[in-house]
Amino acid sequence: QITTLINHKDKPKRSDKTLQAIQRVGQAVNLAVGRFVTVGEAIANENHELKEEMSVACIEARRAGETIAQLTNVASLDHPESDSHITVFTDKTSVVKAARLLLSSVTKVLVLADRIVIKQIITSRNKVLATMEQLEKVSSFQEFVQIFSQFGNEMVEFAHLTGDRQNDLKDEKKKARMAASRAVLEKCTMMLLTASKTCLRHPDCESARINKDGVFHRMRLALEQVIEIVTDSRSNGENEVAPISIYSGIKEFKNKVEGLRENLYFLSKENLSTMLEVILEHTEDFTDSAYTSHEHREHILELSKQAKMELEQLVSVWMQAQNQKTKDLMEDLEVAILKTCQCMNELKREVHSAATSLAADLLKYHTDHMVLKALKITGVEGNLEAVAEYTCKLSEQKEQLVEMCRLLRHVSGTEPLEITCIHAEDTFQVTGPQIISAAETLALHPSSKIAKENLEVFCEAWESQLSDMSMLLREINDVFEGRRGEKRVYLSLPRPGKHNANLKALKPVKLDTEEQAKIAKLGLELHLLTSDLDSETEKWEDQENEIVQHGQGMSSMAYSMYLFTRGEGLLKTTQDLFHQAEIFATEGTKLASALHAFSDQIHDDDKPLLLLEAEKLISMCKQLQITAKASVQGKSATFTKVDACILKTRNVMTLLCQLLPLCCKLLRKNKAGNGCLKPAPPWREDRIRTGTNAHTPERRAETFGIKSLENHVTNMTFLESK
Repeated sequence: QITTLINHKDKPKRSDKTLQAIQRVGQAVNLAVGRFVTVGEAIANENHELKEEMSVACIEARRAGETIAQLTNVASLDHPESDSHITVFTDKTSVVKAARLLLSSVTKVLVLADRIVIKQIITSRNKVLATMEQLEKVSSFQEFVQIFSQFGNEMVEFAHLTGDRQNDLKDEKKKARMAASRAVLEKCTMMLLTASKTCLRHPDCESARINKDGVFHRMRLALEQVIEIVTDSRSNGENEVAPISIYSGIKEFKNKVEGLRENLYFLSKENLSTMLEVILEHTEDFTDSAYTSHEHREHILELSKQAKMELEQLVSVWMQAQNQKTKDLMEDLEVAILKTCQCMNELKREVHSAATSLAADLLKYHTDHMVLKALKITGVEGNLEAVAEYTCKLSEQKEQLVEMCRLLRHVSGTEPLEITCIHAEDTFQVTGPQIISAAETLALHPSSKIAKENLEVFCEAWESQLSDMSMLLREINDVFEGRRGEKRVYLSLPRPGKHNANLKALKPVKLDTEEQAKIAKLGLELHLLTSDLDSETEKWEDQENEIVQHGQGMSSMAYSMYLFTRGEGLLKTTQDLFHQAEIFATEGTKLASALHAFSDQIHDDDKPLLLLEAEKLISMCKQLQITAKASVQGKSATFTKVDACILKTRNVMTLLCQLLPLCCKLLRKNKAGNGCLKPAPPWREDRIRTGTNAHTPERRAETFGIKSLENHVTNMTFLESK
């Protein structure tokens, strides 16, 4: 708007229509400034240390906006009576001055607001660190539950602040680093819970302590990296020196070589030779690797030798051309430049082929997770020798995957993908030993439920990273083949035939980054509710109870929907999400039926409340089913439907978090001898008849095979009875 005002054409005469248009622009600027300043003043009132500076900047901005509105006001202009055209116009110099003042003051407001945001993130990080220190020192389970609940709330606040910051970052490299650090924090929060519980349950177990210490250490490093990105600094004043990749080295080398066409004197031959030496040193990562095939190794060595020869020829012609610019020499130089660049392209293609073929083979080979399955089985059996054998195999697998990440980093093609490769390498490097310590703990305490759960959590983190590597490999290939930026269309998962009618004409759609950011907060709330519900189901002594099983199934499905909001998990498209929401609602209706059957057997003051909540559950599930089945077209309408499905799923989960404790209390009253249950309840018999089907293929298909992650994160008031 300001540009429009400043760049208006200086014609001697202007029509009323032109002046009115300029007046509207001036008023629009003033209104926009007013809205902006109102937000700035609200921020100032909440942050007293910067209130004075912010208030001054806001006053300046408001004054400048009002000045612009006055200067563009048609009512203040002189209208000659004899001419319909305007002959006198607002002083343009005053508008320019007001515009400069406005931009200056708005910039001040933005900078001050940014300082406040950074301070909020640092303060939030400090809270998390302080609570982590308390968590490390707790010795009783009850104390741990209380502190972890506080820790969970603080982590959610930190996630919100850093998520907003990540979306605001313009530097793609910083954005990728922030995403990697936040992913570590989220996964480690779940690991911290199970690792700490294991340590509390088995305080004298050294492997349990090592396991827990590893999680705390990794979380501290991730928190530190977030602050480095936010404040644009490094700890101890050190500079970040990322190792150069072969791709970036070749790109820079080719730019220098091709620059010789324009200027023969802008760099020395020593510079070019050094650049090539660095690139060829990095190719040794491939030629020295035990996992590079003999054929690839030979080709890389051959191309490296050829690159040296081509550069020698180029330098020779280049030096001659510097002394004598003849037509023949310039043609020879052009040929030498083309041959050198072609050789570098072939080298780039060869290392890409070596890295991606190795990655594809390794990911395919390890897709069955046989070593992890064996560790779980031998751990439960308490077979220490077998656990030791499989930990060696896992260590070998870890080395292979770490090497794969290092080679992929060289051919990733972009800095964000390079950072993702480095993050993946760190994850395998750290998670491998953590799985081993968790498996050793389980082998020492084979009957420990929490030790088993802890191993499951670390194994799932490993499996998740392997799945992420498949997506990363596709992205790297897309960059290499020039497909970067295209929207990838994912095929929907197979569905039972009864749903096909609704989906026949619909294309699978995946949320883009902006849509994921919009829905992130709702997803986090859903994540927390799955934690709460899982902690409630853990309180039940009879884990085979029908109510518990329905609750666990719904928690599992809700968790998969949360993963969808992050672009992760098995639900790849919006149609997958809608289908999952339908199944979730169906499971909720089944749970309501079980609750009605249960209520028929009780005589207790809370029975009316139970029936009321069960009816609410039925109503909410019907609403969710209607929303999930509704047909929509267009990107905006699809996103609105996604938002509605997740919102209604969250509401159902909130209700379940109230229902399950109520049912658990009624069962406990019965066990305490209060006689709130009639003898031989048929709902129990019904559970026995239907319970055997709880793990049938049909049921597994309904939840897309997603196993519930027990006690994911935070807001916990669980296991108080223990």
